[in-house]
Amino acid sequence: MNRLLLVAGLAAATLATAAPALADSTQHLVDSSTLALEDMMGGAQGSQAQDFLRKAKAVVICPNVFRAGFFVGGEGGGCVLSARTADGGWSNPALYSMGSGSFGLQIGVQSAEVMMIIMTNGGLNALLNSQFKIGADAGISVATLGAGVNGAMSTATNADIITFSKSQGLYGGVSLSGTILSNDSGAEQQYYGQQLDARQIVVNGMGSNPGATPLRQTLQRYGAPPAPPVPPPPAPAPSRTP
Repeated sequence: MNRLLLVAGLAAATLATAAPALADSTQHLVDSSTLALEDMMGGAQGSQAQDFLRKAKAVVICPNVFRAGFFVGGEGGGCVLSARTADGGWSNPALYSMGSGSFGLQIGVQSAEVMMIIMTNGGLNALLNSQFKIGADAGISVATLGAGVNGAMSTATNADIITFSKSQGLYGGVSLSGTILSNDSGAEQQYYGQQLDARQIVVNGMGSNPGATPLRQTLQRYGAPPAPPVPPPPAPAPSRTP
């Protein structure tokens, strides 16, 4: 009996310490996403990204996608999803995990910042499913734009999802084909203090955490919707001679 009580006490203590740790790691992901957004908006590539972000329905930011391999490679990392709100702002983030596997001759280590700009409601709805595999949905087109890639601009114009990446390491680029994005409901419950799914957070506006304010403000700074055109002033009425 004493042994059972000891085991139960240790389990309770583990859960009590694990909950704050998970909340801290989730806030770290949100903060890292804010910094990654700032970093990726610099330079010529950032100017392209801003043009798309201003017209976007939503955006996914993955601040640290780590990829390493020797014959067998894999990808992993955490991501946040924020959608455009009705007033032109940005929602609190839904939380996602990223993962994939690949086989082939791969030698190297790479850490990358990845941003997926969602241009259509179809692309957003695909991501709001509990799991989304990039490249597997024939109805969702994905265009990849990287540093120095200018020829892809024509295909990106009509894409549902446009991806940008900024990477360091030995790989030539970041391929997201086959990457799986999964909604992390456990992390969201810790972050918002209630059980919510991604659609409730980013579309219905449920859940709030002040820790996400810097991310939302940064998104608004770079991705405010374009101002509507100002109509020309009315022409003056013709004068009448007596």
